[in-house]
Amino acid sequence: MVPDPQTLPEAATWHYVVALVALALLGALGHVVRAVFNILPDRLSDRPMMDLIMSDGYSWHDMILKTEYDEAGYYRLDSLHNLRLAVGWTMLSGFVVLMVGPDVSKLCAYFIDSAIVALVDLFWYRVETFEW
Repeated sequence: MVPDPQTLPEAATWHYVVALVALALLGALGHVVRAVFNILPDRLSDRPMMDLIMSDGYSWHDMILKTEYDEAGYYRLDSLHNLRLAVGWTMLSGFVVLMVGPDVSKLCAYFIDSAIVALVDLFWYRVETFEW
């Protein structure tokens, strides 16, 4: 249950750092999911304009940012360039949402604080119920 936005605490700098780390991990996960679970190839030909028309997985930002594909046209999992693009865009998008959205940073700080309290409670519960 989320409290009223008026009663939420202000987000501190460390909340933004934690949020950006979580967004970086989410971007890396998105990179892996796009590479591993892609059934059909993104690039169908050697011509980018034809791929923009015919392919579902290839779009204008892939063409502009020069996303790397293998010889068969699939998104490359082993490409650091693709990983950097996925992580960078996810972090940038999340940071913009945190800055622009009203009360989003407060809500993010609330969930981060709640998660930390839950992890500490879980740790002490495990310590109390530990049996030799």
